[in-house]
Amino acid sequence: MKNKRKLSVRTMVTVAVMAAVSYVLMLFEFSVPFMPPFIKLDISELPALVTAYALGPGAGIGVVLVKNLLHLLKSDTGGVGELSNFLLGAAFVGTAGLFYLRSKSRKGALIGAVIGSCAMAGIGLLTNYYIVYPVYTAFMPMEGILEAYNLILPVVDDLWDALLIFNLPFTLLKGMLVTSVCFLIYKKVAPILRGR
Repeated sequence: MKNKRKLSVRTMVTVAVMAAVSYVLMLFEFSVPFMPPFIKLDISELPALVTAYALGPGAGIGVVLVKNLLHLLKSDTGGVGELSNFLLGAAFVGTAGLFYLRSKSRKGALIGAVIGSCAMAGIGLLTNYYIVYPVYTAFMPMEGILEAYNLILPVVDDLWDALLIFNLPFTLLKGMLVTSVCFLIYKKVAPILRGR
């Protein structure tokens, strides 16, 4: 019982620390060429993915949750951006972490991250279409949103086209970028997270 409580406290502290690191990484977002200026890239899911592999998918999802709760304090999207970021991040690290639990190997981690990236992209497609962009129209009319996409690729006719052509591949690439960095640092960071 005492060991279980110690492990639980250790996991909570680790989730809090990794969420703080994740929050700081979220502040270093930048625009990407060939994407509208309101779409930014960051690698704030990296600490969550490392945590999901080291301590399990629940801990990784916890990192994503706390990061977005912290970000609510400076939100300029009324919480919609944070909700979207949480859903996508949870799909990514939760899926990757679950797969890794079943196949604890480098190959299992990679396959989990690829499947997690696909889950993140698929959920992003749906949440952007049905939740995020409709709410954003309170800040920017849909015509203005589509115009930003049209400046890059004039054949984009509607929101669905924009999401399929731009956002879906962008989200997949973001997932693979986070995965690549995770593979570079995981062996050095995981023992620290596990308390060894």
